[in-house]
Amino acid sequence: MKGNKQCFGVIIGTRAYFNSELARDVKKQLLKVLDEQGYEYVILPEDATPTGSSSIETVEDGILCAELFRKHRDEIDGIIVSLPNFGFEIGIINAISRAELNVPVLVQACDDENDKVDLDSRRDAFCGKISVCNNLYQYGIPFTDTTLHTYSIYSQTLVDDINRFAGVCRVVNTLRHCRIGQIGTRPLGFNTCRASEKLLQRSGITVVPADLSELLFAAEKIADDDPALAQKMQDIRAYAKVPEAYEEKLKVQAKFGVAVENWVKVNQVDALALQCWDSLEQNYGCAPCITMAMLGDMGIPCACETDIAGAVSMLALRLASGNAPALADWNNNFAEDRNKCVCTHCGNFPKSFVNNQDVKLGPLGVLGRTLGKVRTFGAVYAKVSEGDFTYFRISTDDPRGCIKAYLGEGQITNEPYGMDGCIAVTKVDNLQKLMKYICKNGFEHHVALVRSNVAAIVEEAIETYLGWELYVHA
Repeated sequence: MKGNKQCFGVIIGTRAYFNSELARDVKKQLLKVLDEQGYEYVILPEDATPTGSSSIETVEDGILCAELFRKHRDEIDGIIVSLPNFGFEIGIINAISRAELNVPVLVQACDDENDKVDLDSRRDAFCGKISVCNNLYQYGIPFTDTTLHTYSIYSQTLVDDINRFAGVCRVVNTLRHCRIGQIGTRPLGFNTCRASEKLLQRSGITVVPADLSELLFAAEKIADDDPALAQKMQDIRAYAKVPEAYEEKLKVQAKFGVAVENWVKVNQVDALALQCWDSLEQNYGCAPCITMAMLGDMGIPCACETDIAGAVSMLALRLASGNAPALADWNNNFAEDRNKCVCTHCGNFPKSFVNNQDVKLGPLGVLGRTLGKVRTFGAVYAKVSEGDFTYFRISTDDPRGCIKAYLGEGQITNEPYGMDGCIAVTKVDNLQKLMKYICKNGFEHHVALVRSNVAAIVEEAIETYLGWELYVHA
């Protein structure tokens, strides 16, 4: 992504004996939709090929298009192929294969109007799309299909498909080159958070480690009169209610937040896994939850207990949705309804995920009993509001040498629950089946959640482009 915009390479496929006005109309409408949705695009000039309307047909047309795409290699996030008519697969496949961009490809084709199938009006794109897809398959180029095999270029379905494809591009292109920060070692009591850096690296995911002591020393070096510290204290107060009893801990908390944010910027990480249990509380005197929550709302998902695979799972959901995800435990049953359970964590949920302004800070519940409330201050207390959510989890399966994942959607309910920390009462159809799958296949107790329905985007990104094993729960 360049700034907030994504850029697509656009291919209008055609065959010379079809009415060129149909191709011009499709090009005009497609580019109009891209403009309206805020996307940029790269397309051949109107008169670059003999057929005009920026359309490509022959090998020579495909070479011209490939050369153009290569010049914009660092800008193009995906390729959109649109077929106003049958098209000619030779030009299209040469454009994509010779460009060698290795980005997702969307193939869209236009409806015929059954009362307009004379030689001036017919399209035959229904058939032509099969030929284009056949060539992509032959060349080993993965691609994304549209919701319907063909539809009108003026349909809302086009808008929805393009936006969904943009999400797929964000997930695929970022995960292939992402950097996951690891601050601190995995806590001794959490074997479940083990992950293979080598398997992650095979998919382009780089782990960037730092010893927790580096961050603690950086925090302690921040001067009390540092403007960044004053701003961070102000930001925390605006983010969540700070009880008077813990005002003296706010400066300690803010210094840690500034140190972590500086480290994130310097190391250019896309997501973070942090050792939150329990060295930080014992050796520095605060919990990191508020720092993690605020970073999540800044676009840097943060996973607890140095859960690197959890951080990747969160990042995928953020890329698919544009929203801040949370990491939670599948934690408590509902005896009254076996499709419900409580997803919770000590206090790391971003405020936008909670979607509830009644957010306050307090001590960690479990660690507070053993280490003391003062040393464990910094947890977010909040009850998540009702609504749809998507859940997702990857795991590195070392014995089998692969990355595997599960995915699904559910609802967060408005039912109360008497626990501290961040609480989401969830409902997932056939939850017992999902729990059996998680247990039998060695998945972790952590799961990433996001407040939107984006399972289709994540599924397409993984199955078509990333090649991970995926179970989609239903």
